[in-house]
Amino acid sequence: MRVATLAERFDVATETIRRDLDALSRDGLIKREFGGASARPMGHQPDLAERQLSAVAGFERIGMLAADMVRSGDVAMIDAGSTVAQIAPFLAARTTKLPRTFLTNCYAVVHGMAELADHDDVLMCPGQFDRRENAVYGNDTVEYLRRFHANIAFIGASGISRQGFSDVNRRAVAVKRAMMERSDETWLMVDHTKFDQRYLENVAPLEALTGIITDRRPEPEFASQLERAGIRLLAWCDEKHGLA
Repeated sequence: MRVATLAERFDVATETIRRDLDALSRDGLIKREFGGASARPMGHQPDLAERQLSAVAGFERIGMLAADMVRSGDVAMIDAGSTVAQIAPFLAARTTKLPRTFLTNCYAVVHGMAELADHDDVLMCPGQFDRRENAVYGNDTVEYLRRFHANIAFIGASGISRQGFSDVNRRAVAVKRAMMERSDETWLMVDHTKFDQRYLENVAPLEALTGIITDRRPEPEFASQLERAGIRLLAWCDEKHGLA
C-alpha cells in the first residue's frame, strides 16, 4: 500500500500515515517499503543474526522466565531460534543439586551454555547444518530426538494465531514436532510481535501447547482464547517486573 493511497482512504495527512507505518514496522507487524508498506511475507524471514539484532527490547526476559521452569534433574529439549536461544545463559547461571540434561539442535544454545555446571549434560543433535539458523535439521535430527524422553520442550515459531503456531522453515517444523512428541510439556517462546501472525507451515494447533512464554500479553480476545484452550500464559510485566 502506498502512503498517498492510505492518506486518501483515511482522510489524514501523509505524515500521519508515515508515522503510523514506522510504528507498525518497529513492532514487526509490516514491512516498510519506499513510499509505503507491505504485508510481511509468509515464506521468508531474516537469518538468525539479523533477527537477534532487530529483536524487541527486553526479549531476553523470555529466556529468564523459561529458565526458571527447568527443575533439578530435568531433561529439556531446546529448539533453535533467536528467542529460544535466550534461555541458554540463564540456564548456565542456575545451579541445581541434581544434574540436568539438555538436547538441542541449535549451536547458539550450546555456545550460550558455556558456563554450565560440570554435572549437567548437553546433547547436540546430528543433522545437516543450516548457516542461516546456526542449527541442524533433517531426518538424522528427528530420528535422534525420538530416542529420548524429556520433561519439557522449549520451542519457537515465526508466528502464532487462532489457527495455531507456524514457521517459515519447513525443515524446522519437523524438529519442533519431534520435540513435542517426546516431551511431557511443550512451551512456546515468542515475543509479542509474533501474535496474530501466520506463516508458511502450521506446526500444530494451539491445544498442543502447555503454555506460552512471552514479553507482553496478547490482545484480550486472543488471551481469552488461549485460556479457553487451557494454555498457560507467562508474560513479563514491565510495570511490576514480574509475571503478568
